[in-house]
Amino acid sequence: MPRTAVPNPEQVPADSKPTLDAFTKNIGFTPNMLATFALSPIAFNSWATLRGSLSKALDLKTRESISLAVSEVNGCNYCLAVHTFGAKHAKMSADEIILARKGHASDPKRDAVVQFARKVIETRGKVSDADVKAVRDAGYTDANVMEIVALVAMYSLTNFFNNVFDPEKDYPTVEPAGSI
Repeated sequence: MPRTAVPNPEQVPADSKPTLDAFTKNIGFTPNMLATFALSPIAFNSWATLRGSLSKALDLKTRESISLAVSEVNGCNYCLAVHTFGAKHAKMSADEIILARKGHASDPKRDAVVQFARKVIETRGKVSDADVKAVRDAGYTDANVMEIVALVAMYSLTNFFNNVFDPEKDYPTVEPAGSI
């Protein structure tokens, strides 16, 4: 059950409105999570800036795979629904989506990233030297490793936000992890 009401457009703070309007225009509707998040212009606009910057990191399928792995570990059903929808639009197959939720990918290079991202969230960043070596050996630079960590943190932020406020789902729900 939602812990805060989704604001109507008149209730969105003026400092959040331009950012929220841009998302609405891009997506075609205003997701409940974004409308709720917009109640704090500081948090919302900071997240949106981070998201915009990190949209240049790695490729879309890799970012969506990371989002699915992190959201699965964090138990965020809202984000799993959003990112499953996004992954389908990124031309990921149902099998690829399931693999990502389990912390893997069919592509060996992407698999190294997804495994590393999952280890980052599971260990709270206390990964081993071997974990870092594995992602480097797959062809990723230290800058890429930093981007992966930043993506894990960004997806965790929205996971935690949604787990705390539990906005009403407005994307198709996904099967529980135990059934995949």
